[in-house]
Amino acid sequence: MSEVKIAAELRTEFGKGAARRTRRANKVPGVLYGHGTDPVHISLPGHELLLALRTSNVLLALDIEGRNAELAIPKAVQRDPLKGHLEHVDLILVKRGEKVTVEIPVLTEGDLAPGNFLVENVLNTLTVEAEATHIPESVTVSIAGLEAGAAIHAKDITLPKGTTLAIDEDAVVIQILSAQAEEPAADSESGEDAGNSEA
Repeated sequence: MSEVKIAAELRTEFGKGAARRTRRANKVPGVLYGHGTDPVHISLPGHELLLALRTSNVLLALDIEGRNAELAIPKAVQRDPLKGHLEHVDLILVKRGEKVTVEIPVLTEGDLAPGNFLVENVLNTLTVEAEATHIPESVTVSIAGLEAGAAIHAKDITLPKGTTLAIDEDAVVIQILSAQAEEPAADSESGEDAGNSEA
């Protein structure tokens, strides 16, 4: 996984007014939790944070003024529902070598068997446990040659070394469905009925 170094400042003002002032300065208010310590209120540069969060489960190397460098991963991100701007971020402290439970995106590759089939992602993410500095960005599953009725369970997915499942291994992640074909005959019958009723 990628590790992004980002500067952070301690926040001494709280509340909605203070948060608005922070955002007007192109910064994002955030809170740093974890390891039994008191929450640390910080602000982070908006553009740099937005770029960093494009990577799933990015590891942030926080350079906080007046404190030792800290490692953290995003826990919750709030965005403006209309403009998509970052409004607030919750971060969880981690240490090198520490195991954390995270959700990673499930991607598919390959082509289904010939036929009218649909891929249903029952789970868009997979909950796994991984070392904090080696969290996979995603996991890729092959659907090549699969037909209707096929299913891929959590236990069928090959995970990177050092990563283990944190959900029921029998959970269905992907299933293949038969696409429902339209029934033009029924439409024509209804059309005839409509015509007869007019007569």
